[in-house]
Parts: sequence; C-alpha cells; structure tokens
Amino acid sequence: MPAVPPQPAPPAPLVDPSAPAWRTVLASGVADLRAGARTEPGRLRVIGAVLALLVVAFGAVTTWQMADREAAAHDVRYRSQPLSSDAADIYSSLADANTAASSAFLAGGQETSAARDRYEKGIRKASGKLVTAAANSQPGSPATAVIDELSKLLTEYKGLVERARVYNRLGYPVGGAYLRLANSRMQDDMLPAAEKLYRTENTRLNDDYGDATAYPWAAIALGVLALGALGWAQRRTYLRTHRVLNHGLVTATGTAVIVLLWLVVAHSVARAGLNDSNDHGVRSLTVLHDARIASLKARGNENLSLVARGADTVKVGKQTVDKYYYAFDQDMAALDRDLAEARKLADDAKGTEPVAAAKDNVTVWQRRHASARAEDENGNYQQALDQVIGAENSTGEYFDTVDDNLRTALEHEQIEFERAASGGLDALTGLAEGAAVLAVLGAAGAVLGIGRRLSEYR
Repeated sequence: MPAVPPQPAPPAPLVDPSAPAWRTVLASGVADLRAGARTEPGRLRVIGAVLALLVVAFGAVTTWQMADREAAAHDVRYRSQPLSSDAADIYSSLADANTAASSAFLAGGQETSAARDRYEKGIRKASGKLVTAAANSQPGSPATAVIDELSKLLTEYKGLVERARVYNRLGYPVGGAYLRLANSRMQDDMLPAAEKLYRTENTRLNDDYGDATAYPWAAIALGVLALGALGWAQRRTYLRTHRVLNHGLVTATGTAVIVLLWLVVAHSVARAGLNDSNDHGVRSLTVLHDARIASLKARGNENLSLVARGADTVKVGKQTVDKYYYAFDQDMAALDRDLAEARKLADDAKGTEPVAAAKDNVTVWQRRHASARAEDENGNYQQALDQVIGAENSTGEYFDTVDDNLRTALEHEQIEFERAASGGLDALTGLAEGAAVLAVLGAAGAVLGIGRRLSEYR
C-alpha cells in the first residue's frame, strides 16, 4: 500500500468549545460581523445602522431637551410668575389692611366706611391669595408651612384689630394698645412670613427661567455629528459610484438640517423672549412690588405715630426717637430707591409715566408729612391729625395717589411680561413633536438609501 502523505492539522475552532453556550453564540456573532465587515455589503449594512442610530438619537435628545424647556417656559408663564405675583399680593394686601386699620382708628368712633371697606378688602384678598397659594404648593414644602403659619396669624390679627376697634368706639385708651399689638404682630410675624413666601416663589421662578433658557448642547452636538456622518456617507457613495445624489441619504440629510435649524432658531427666539420677559417684566414687577410695600409700610407707620403719641421709642445711636417716625423715614428712603430703580427698568412711556408721577407725589407727601410731624412735636395733635387724615391736601391723599400710580405701573409691566413670555413659549411650540417625526423620517431615509446600494450587489 502506498504511504499516506501527511495531512494538514484541522483548523482551530473559532470559539472555545468549553465556553458557556451564550458566550459561544456571542463570539460567533462577533466573528460573523467581522467577516461581513470585510465585504462591501457588510460595510454598507454597518454604515446604514450607524446613520439611522445617529439620526434617531439626534431626534430623541432634541425631543427630550426641548420638551423639558417648553414645560419650564410654560411654568414661567402660567405657574411660577403668577404664584410669585400672588405672594407679592399677599404681602401688599396684609400691609394695606394694616394701614387701613390704623387710618380707621385715627378717625375715632366715626371711622369712615371707605377706611373700613379698604381694611376688609385687604383681608379678603390676602385670604383668597393664601387659599390659591396653598392649592398650588406641594404638600410638606417650606411654602406650605409658611402658608399655614400665615393663616393662623391672620385669624389672630383680625381678632386684635376688632378689639381695638370696639374699645376705640367706646373711647377707651386701651384700644390704642390693642392696635399697636396688632401692628406688632403684622410687622414682626406676618409680613416677614409673607416676605419669606415671596422669596421662595421668586426662587422657584428663577429656577424655571434657568431650565427654560439653558442651551440644548447635547442635541446640537448630536445634530452636527449626524450631519457630518451623513455627509461622509454621501461622499463615500459618490467616490465609489460616481452618482451625485442618493435620494435616501439626501432625505435623511434634509430632515437633520431642518431639525437642527429649527432647534437653534426656535431656542434662540424663545430664549430672547424669556430673557426679555425677565429683564423688562419680572424685574420691573419685583421692584414695583417692593416700592408699593414700602409705601404701605410708610403710611402705616405714619398713622401709628399718631396712635402711639410718643409711647413707643427706639435708640438710634445715642438718641431716643419715636419708633414709628423713625420707621417711616426708613420706609420712605426704600421707596425712593425702588422708584429710581423702577424708572431705570421701564422701557417705554407707559411704564415710565406712572413711576415719574409716583415720585412727584412722594415728594409732596414727604413735605406734607414734615409739616404734620412738626405740628405733632409741638403738641398740636389735632392739626397734625388733620394733615394726615384730612379730606384735602392730607398725606393720606398723596399716599392714595402714589398707590394708584404704582398699581398702574404694575398692571402695565404684568402685560409686558405676559406678552414677552408668551412669545418665548410660542417659539417652542411643536418643536419636540416635530423633531421626533422628522427623526423617524430621516432614519428611514438613511436605511432606504443604503438599501438602494445593497440592492446593486444582489
């Protein structure tokens, strides 16, 4: 028998036979992919899968990020700013009620119906705003605790005012003590709590602004990457086939361009609108609210200086001065600063004119107050009282004018905020949904475009 020539050794197995079954399947799959990638059809399949994945990822991230920004812009327009404004209204309504209560007390037993109605209106408005704030606050949040505290204090305050009113009608001096106690409860407990609520809502508003105006860098980066990959794939196809256009890849590129341009333009417009609503709406509203609060506190202290008649004093340096006159001076200084800032922030005549008018009336108010204070310090109580709550040329008349001017300015700036914020929100409308639809179309176009090339190998 002839000798058998030496045979080559059998090829080494692609996978370890002793490995677990799942690892064997995985290794076989990887080996098949590597083998397939060495052929042009295999490369085209990989390219198609990568392009579709990039386009889908671009659309998904764009949808996610812009949906978040649209939700934050919606909160700015319809939730955060209205709640912040409500918190400011709670503060000003409480201060207004306190001012009206002291004005009614100064009138003695013949309190005017206007003063009484103003007090009741302030209490009702504060109560209503507290209910609204409670309904929109998250259970267990710091805002909820502040609202509960204010509701309890409001009940106690109303009881003190009613006692002061009854004793005042009877001509008992203890009525003044009850009114000063009510004012102390308002100034030391209620207004600081209301201010805390106001600051909390403003913080939430600022957070929503930050979320709404943040740049969608991840979506932009994925869009640029997807366009770069699509451009490379089309150039590769051209070099290998000398065909200028691949309909599927052109469709995918067009949808990616549309989404990216839509994203950049819409976000830029929305950001500009929201920033405008903040700069010329919220900031102006904040300063005007502060100015109105300062004017209300000043008027309340002016009234209480005549109620107390020197009974309450404070040490300022080495001097002992009337507590309420000193507080009045501090409040008027704050009012002057706030009006100056509000005038700088006003960007049109409708915003500037009421602020300028308020400033002019504040000047007259201060001059009339100086005259009334001089009468009071000289012992002419009735003359001082007439100049504070009298029917003509009283400080109360100029305070009312200042308050009306500030209300007009607040209404105008609120309209300005709503216009700018609505414009910013409208710019984002439909972007998240549109990006998702266009991404699906783009991914389909990429797959069909590569499939067209694959069909040439069959």
